[in-house]
Amino acid sequence: MELAEHCMELLNRAEESVRSASDTLKNLTGDGRKKKMIQSIMAEKKALIDRYLETILSPDCGEHKILYEAMNYSLLAGGKRIRPSLFLLLLEEGGLDPEMYMDAACALECIHTYSLIHDDLPAMDNDEFRRGRLTNHRVYGAGMATLAGDGLLTFAFQLLSRQKGISPDVRCELVRILAEAAGPAGMVGGQAQDISSEHRRLSLEELRVMDACKTGCLLCAPVDMAAAVLSLPGEERHILAQWGRHIGLLFQITDDMLDVSGTLEQMGKKSGQDEVMDKPTYVTVLGYGEAARKAQNEAQQAAALAARLPVFGRILRDLPLYLIERTK
Repeated sequence: MELAEHCMELLNRAEESVRSASDTLKNLTGDGRKKKMIQSIMAEKKALIDRYLETILSPDCGEHKILYEAMNYSLLAGGKRIRPSLFLLLLEEGGLDPEMYMDAACALECIHTYSLIHDDLPAMDNDEFRRGRLTNHRVYGAGMATLAGDGLLTFAFQLLSRQKGISPDVRCELVRILAEAAGPAGMVGGQAQDISSEHRRLSLEELRVMDACKTGCLLCAPVDMAAAVLSLPGEERHILAQWGRHIGLLFQITDDMLDVSGTLEQMGKKSGQDEVMDKPTYVTVLGYGEAARKAQNEAQQAAALAARLPVFGRILRDLPLYLIERTK
């Protein structure tokens, strides 16, 4: 009898957890006004970044014209601009003029774009399309595409070095944050794990560690960089960093789900590539439904952290909604 009552109690708790998760998801996705507001804010920042990106690389550079053309081909191909937008939004919420920090913001986008060029190469994922057009190596060849990625990687730090309005110490801190996020302890390390994990079954924890490096680090970088520029105290930096980790994981899970459910027209690239490459993802490890619940959980935890930072509450609270409902 006691065992039956205990089992019933556990069942009731489980049902309550499901109802709670469902209610939270409705709160995350059901407010049309919040959704429209965050979409409008992100679109505004994307437009600002797009305009500035058009000015930073001269298309006519003499002997290096083809290289710069290849760099601009991918850099100006559109995209969501989530990383630089997040950096600028946090600065704005912290009371600074975001337009004064465009070099640092665009350094983030240069790093991201270089990673996409290299990720698409025949030696990596061998993708044909990116952002609705042929990948860089399909237009310029694998050698020139590799150099275009190298050029954007190094140009990012040139942009950081010329960022005005910050002290030399803060500038060095920004360089350190971005280098660590993009390097062997961050994104590049995660990409290496991604290659070595093909045709293997990973545990959920192994997958989490890989994706925290591969995707999460470069989504945490704008958060850490904004905290450095704003000179936030240690506790606020810690909370922001935790929020960034949840956002990075949320982004990766939705990316894995879109690879199953998305279309070329929606995403600007072919879907189903993870299955073709036999890569472990949150969908293959957990199943699509459980991956969706995992994404919801990450969004909820990010929203809970946002409540502890009222200065940044609006953007920290609403960005998970933007990410969990994205279609590309």
